[in-house]
Amino acid sequence: MKFDTKLLHGGISEDKTTGATSIPIYMASTFHQKKIGENKYEYSRSGNPTRDAVEALIADLEGGSDGFAFASGSAAIDTVFSLFSAGDHVVIGNDVYGGTFRLINSVLKRFGMTFTVVDTRDLEAVENAITDKTKAIYLETPTNPLLRVTDIEAVANIAKEHKILSIIDNTFSSPYVQRPIEQGVDISLSSASKYLGGHSDVIAGVVVTKDHELGEKIGYLQNAIGGILAPQESWLLQRGMKTLSLRMKAHLANADAIFKYLSKQPLVSKIYYPGDPNNPDYEVAKKQMHHGFGAMISFELQPGLDPKKFVENLKVITLAESLGALESLIEIPALMTHGSIPRDIRLKNGIKDELIRLSVGVEDQSDLLADLQQGFDSLKEGNPDVSDSKVGSKA
Repeated sequence: MKFDTKLLHGGISEDKTTGATSIPIYMASTFHQKKIGENKYEYSRSGNPTRDAVEALIADLEGGSDGFAFASGSAAIDTVFSLFSAGDHVVIGNDVYGGTFRLINSVLKRFGMTFTVVDTRDLEAVENAITDKTKAIYLETPTNPLLRVTDIEAVANIAKEHKILSIIDNTFSSPYVQRPIEQGVDISLSSASKYLGGHSDVIAGVVVTKDHELGEKIGYLQNAIGGILAPQESWLLQRGMKTLSLRMKAHLANADAIFKYLSKQPLVSKIYYPGDPNNPDYEVAKKQMHHGFGAMISFELQPGLDPKKFVENLKVITLAESLGALESLIEIPALMTHGSIPRDIRLKNGIKDELIRLSVGVEDQSDLLADLQQGFDSLKEGNPDVSDSKVGSKA
């Protein structure tokens, strides 16, 4: 089946008992066992029919062997890191989600794990960071919030050569745009609250493994730690995933239009977007991203302009954390999603105070462009020092 068909008919798409084309919400916490050890389902933490359906679907879409659904993306990330022990070393990308940074520095380091932070686009730096204690390479691509793009296949090959795991956070792309397992990665994980769910109504995380041996390890940890996705949320997630392709087509078209608009906006000093032909990562993005370049765009206002004033004056685009929803969402990473990262580290990684992150939704294109324009106009109001003629061109 092609991808769009898999969304509707992949995984477990029909209830075997009734033939229902929407898998029922099995709210049972426990299951009647007529004979000990013969039931597939015993207790819902260990397995639930509704959760099984969405787990089978995400495995199908990513091209992996096993899928797992968790109570949040952070729960998924924590469970994957639980594969490792005290003394184990992980090479990690320098531009990762703030919650991942927090988990590593506030929790995992206390348990004796060690990390080396590198720009994973620099394959030589990745190679040089590997030691005899290294167990995995962990990266995001595109990254959050600077949308840097790493060559997935190249990093997966480095991991194979050293007999270590390759793990990728695929949240910003979704399997519609990018399928890391097919490019050699061992574990692909995502915050399913974003594009997969797509409707701002569910918190969830998913993990897909390349092979069953690794799947058994993740399955054991999922049951042992217990951060599972509940039946109702599993049903919401599967329902949302059925329209992923339809939504992504609109997301991608709007993102391309907004990129072209921002490219001509004099109050913007720099744009971060994988589909920018002037982006140094453009060729890699073109090679590994299907259908388009995602619907995330980050941009910096000219120095001295107030990003708070800009985002707080928007009327259609919603000021909110999260991304990948039907509605367009905008935020200031330095004050919101990446606020837990110390400012010196944030600036070193390129996340400036003027940086704005935009998750492009599926609203009418003209309404989005008009809203952005009135946001830029608000920066000029009462400020004679700001005009189109007085600001510099993009870097």
